[in-house]
Amino acid sequence: SFPANDNLMELLVAIDALKRGSAARITAVLPYFGYARQDRKPGPRTPISAKLVSNLITTAGADRVLTVDLHAEQIQGFFDIPTDNLFAGPVFSRDIKDQFDLSNLVAVSPDIGGVVRARAIASKFGASIAIVDKRRPKAGESEVMNIIGDVNGKDCIILDDIIDSAGTICNAADKLIEIGAKSVTAYVTHGVLSGKALSRIKDSKLKEVVITDTIDNTENAKELEKIRIIPISDLLGEAIRRISEESSVSSLFEF
Repeated sequence: SFPANDNLMELLVAIDALKRGSAARITAVLPYFGYARQDRKPGPRTPISAKLVSNLITTAGADRVLTVDLHAEQIQGFFDIPTDNLFAGPVFSRDIKDQFDLSNLVAVSPDIGGVVRARAIASKFGASIAIVDKRRPKAGESEVMNIIGDVNGKDCIILDDIIDSAGTICNAADKLIEIGAKSVTAYVTHGVLSGKALSRIKDSKLKEVVITDTIDNTENAKELEKIRIIPISDLLGEAIRRISEESSVSSLFEF
């Protein structure tokens, strides 16, 4: 995360130092994998930055990568070394269970691509799902066209992997309230929160935005009461322990 280039360079130099120090194995733990949204060529003469970064980490000498909620799961295939992509879903599930009346819950996907994430949470609690039908007039902007599913009188949980400018989630929340939702809370793994994100969240119909600490947002959380940070250290720590002991990490992927 910010400053992304400095942090990436520091990681590569550290890996090289460990490799030259005859480390038996080097695992790069990346709670937030930067450049992940550039995972394909959306147009001619554009880079695939996620592939470039994965090549840099591998070439520097990492033997394994541990990360959380990749923007696109196929990025795991960019690495030619073992890659564990943990999910924040189990952490969110425990918090949702404590915070909500589960009988009145709807899991909302902010786009078609996030349906799998919403369905996983919904199946955990026997909730229904809804999908936001949106379009992007241009890069960095989104427009909500329709809501697919019944949200009238329901507590809506929007689930996403990244909140950057907050336009999509705030627009979705406003639309959900407009058509009768009782409340809207967003659960997002990575709080990038760039540009006007904080002011958008403040002025939106969102009840709360819950993010993990994969990116340090301590000051932003102090500034805005709507933001709540939950730790993901237990999940990462358990994964690190199991990798170190060479035991299975499979159960950590279950919701």
